[in-house]
Amino acid sequence: MIKILFSPSEGKNSGGKEAKNELFGAQNARDEILQEYNKIVQSGDEESIKELFGFKKMSDCEPYIEDIFSSDLMCAIERYSGVAYDYLDISSLDKAQREYLKQNTIIFSNLYGPILGGDAIANYKVKQGSSIGEIALDKFYRDRFSYQLDLYLNSCEILDLRAGYYDKFYKINKPYTTLKFLKDGKSVSHWAKAYRGLVLRELAKNNISSMEEFMTLEIETLQVKEIKVIKNKREIVYNIV
Repeated sequence: MIKILFSPSEGKNSGGKEAKNELFGAQNARDEILQEYNKIVQSGDEESIKELFGFKKMSDCEPYIEDIFSSDLMCAIERYSGVAYDYLDISSLDKAQREYLKQNTIIFSNLYGPILGGDAIANYKVKQGSSIGEIALDKFYRDRFSYQLDLYLNSCEILDLRAGYYDKFYKINKPYTTLKFLKDGKSVSHWAKAYRGLVLRELAKNNISSMEEFMTLEIETLQVKEIKVIKNKREIVYNIV
């Protein structure tokens, strides 16, 4: 089976009615992070809260100031908003397609670390690159989850659609595939998010279960230019047409 590694988003959808479920990996591995996050959020220390959330105004922080352990929960793949998730447009997919995303997408959350698309999470806020208290998130999750991810992905094919920043959370130790998008011969950066979301949508719509199937998939506006192999990474380069 194919597993897709994906980035989170700064934007979130509020609310949620999901029941609490066991998150990916060892259940106590992220407790320290969640407790430290909650302590800051509940502290009343406006400067610490604004720094954690990445806001300049306390009024912008208010929607996120709640006990994360009793917050409303929503599946991760539905919680996130932003460019990639706008192009994924999960609300327009049918039940089987949404289930595909919940089972086969691994999202690298800035708070929760690696989680499955179907894992139920709170509406949180952590600025990308921030630490939580004295805890550096990338190192924390790399140390605690790399072995578990190696085991989980051992018999799977991997399509890595993460933004480069999230390579710090987990280094893939087996053959995998990434995508690069070119417009007029130049690599796109911000809009790469949109095309990653578009590709993830097509994977779900077509119930893609292997890289062999993916390689035959025709995606509107994308045309394969070349395929590069460097060590254990295969990079498919697309022209945006």
